[in-house]
Formats: sequence, C-alpha cells, structure tokens
Amino acid sequence: MKCMQVMTPDPSCCVPTDAVSRVAKLMKTEDVGSVPVCEARHSRKLVGIVTDRDLTIHVVAEGRDPNSVLARDVMTRNPLTCNPEDDMEKAVHAMQTQQVRRIPVVDEDGRLVGIIAQADIALRGSQPQRTGELVEDISRHSHVGASY
Repeated sequence: MKCMQVMTPDPSCCVPTDAVSRVAKLMKTEDVGSVPVCEARHSRKLVGIVTDRDLTIHVVAEGRDPNSVLARDVMTRNPLTCNPEDDMEKAVHAMQTQQVRRIPVVDEDGRLVGIIAQADIALRGSQPQRTGELVEDISRHSHVGASY
C-alpha cells in the first residue's frame, strides 16, 4: 500500500509568521494535533510542523502570549517526511524510529500534499496488528525524540 492511499490529502497549513493563536485555532477547527508550516500558503513548500505539545510546552507552560509568539518560534524545522509514492511500511518504520505520531507527505519539490497520522493508518491501513504495534511503540517512547 502506498502513502497516497493512506494519507489525509491537502491538510491545512500555516506560515512561519502566523501567530500561534491562529495555529491553535486551526487545530481546533480541523480537529488535529499538528499543523504543517509552509514557506508560503500558495507554494505549500514544507518548512516545519507545530504540534499541540509545542504549544503547551513552549507557549502555555512558559507563560508566553500566543498572539505574539510566531509559528517559526515553536515549530520543528525540517520534519521527517515521506513521498506519496513511498510504501506505507517505510513511513510506519520512520514514524517508529523517529518516535512521531504524524508524518507530512511531500511531493518531489517539497510541497505539502498530505499528512499521515496514526489514525489514518488505523482507518485505512490493511494491517490492524501493525497499527497496534505502531501505536504501542510510539506511545511507549513518546517522551524521547520529536513529538509530532
């Protein structure tokens, strides 16, 4: 199975200069735990990702103003990605190895075309046992490494 068959296509994104309050509102309206950061909305060239954990740790816990902190201040730069044509097993392995719950899908020019979350693998994947292993492995080590 290819990543394009599992991914959520055309996810919402923000730009580095967006206030994190806007990012949080996107998370709420889209019901997601991360928002990809693109160089510009029209180009959709991926440059980072902001997670709900980033907002909690780098904004809320530090008492910073979410209207003045920018996405670029809290985002993970150059996140792990996969290509739509990649085998899903490659993406799952990368998610396990890097301890991330989501992986942006980019085309050959680095433009955001989709995102794969654990839920996508559970809902669309063809191997339920593999999904269980992925969730268990990432959850077991969630305090180590990246958080997206």
